[in-house]
Amino acid sequence: MQTIYQTTITHIGENACDALLDNMLITFREGAPADIEAFCFIHNHGALNADLVPGCTLELAGHNYPVTAVGSVAGQNLRELGHITLRFDGSEQAEYPGCVHVAGQTPGDIPTGSTIKFIA
Repeated sequence: MQTIYQTTITHIGENACDALLDNMLITFREGAPADIEAFCFIHNHGALNADLVPGCTLELAGHNYPVTAVGSVAGQNLRELGHITLRFDGSEQAEYPGCVHVAGQTPGDIPTGSTIKFIA
């Protein structure tokens, strides 16, 4: 198993947790525009060392989630902007080009300092 991406959440936008109610988590790297930051889990951007693909694992705040689908631009968005939309629905088809779908229960709480890690 190889870590292909790792970062730490440093700030949670005032409306970011609202997306959890819709089984989503939206990330963006530090320095996001203020209107975007309000809806995102902000992190200290890490390097993406390999492609995100179905079958890899997301580790988030101590829980593991199998990746079931990856949108066509999700890897590029993560690499360049630290931005992805995680969907906790287990879909095997990406809903939007920037989505990464995972299987498992949507986390109820993701505190500042939590780690986001993709493992292949």
